[in-house]
Amino acid sequence: MTAVVVDDLSMTYRVPVRQGGLAAALKSVVRRRYRDVQAVRSVSFEVPPGEVVGFIGPNGAGKTTTMKIMSGLLHPTAGTVQVLGFTPWQRQAPFLKRIALVRGSQPTGGLQELTLLDSLQYQRVLYEVPADDYRRNLDELCELLELGPLLERQLRTLSLGEKMRAGLALSLLYRPKVLFLDEPTLGLDVSAAASIRRFLASYATQTGATVLLTSHYMADVESLCQRLILIDHGSVTYDGPLDQLSSRLSPCKLIRLSSPSATKQDFAGIAEVVSTSGISWDLRVPRDEVAHVTSILLTTLDVVDLSIEEPSLENVIDHAYREGV
Repeated sequence: MTAVVVDDLSMTYRVPVRQGGLAAALKSVVRRRYRDVQAVRSVSFEVPPGEVVGFIGPNGAGKTTTMKIMSGLLHPTAGTVQVLGFTPWQRQAPFLKRIALVRGSQPTGGLQELTLLDSLQYQRVLYEVPADDYRRNLDELCELLELGPLLERQLRTLSLGEKMRAGLALSLLYRPKVLFLDEPTLGLDVSAAASIRRFLASYATQTGATVLLTSHYMADVESLCQRLILIDHGSVTYDGPLDQLSSRLSPCKLIRLSSPSATKQDFAGIAEVVSTSGISWDLRVPRDEVAHVTSILLTTLDVVDLSIEEPSLENVIDHAYREGV
């Protein structure tokens, strides 16, 4: 059974509209005007079990709205969604016990006066986790997320990075089959973000969970996802392998060259010089000419080092946001 099926999904919000000023405010009390804002437009995709998918787009593209629909927090205007065979917005207990939504903007919910251990024990009761499974899962999560020093601390006293680790533990204690991650490294420092990525990669591999990830940090996407769904203005503009997006949007590759004898004239007519520093040169070369240009460089110059690189994912995604796919 396919883990997630989204078919022709649309979501329109009805928002109030009025002009500024006291008179307009008073008038809106008796005669309110509205306009429709379409957040999601005919979105369709499928995710098989065990796949980790990056679901990205610019601000206001419809990512979070789609995530909320898939996790059952919103009812769509049109279309259908099936997650593990359930309709999410019906919010049936068997469905809620098999999915989790983790939001970087609010990693831990519930009473902030409780300790993390109290919150985990409450989660065990709420999701009816058997005692043996609870102990085994808790030990594993404590080891992977380094929770030992946090267990006796109140949630309100935790730092943002500590709250993110605590929130993951609370969400994964009952071993959900589908995990929705909305900006899981938001606001974290480099070390904390890298730790969360390592954990998520390990968790997905060990449990075979299906993961949909939204993030504005391309390091999250590169380290965790092989497939990318790009959404813009509420519609899917790309759905495919992450590595193919670069070749589709960027006609060039970057050759990094170190040569003590090279001058700018050596590259005239064969490559565009992007930057230079000392004996190092960065050259932009059309994809279908890389092999030919590399051969010329190696035979005509005293080459100390040479590497061929794809453009950075951030540059590719920026291009997709600005000019489309």
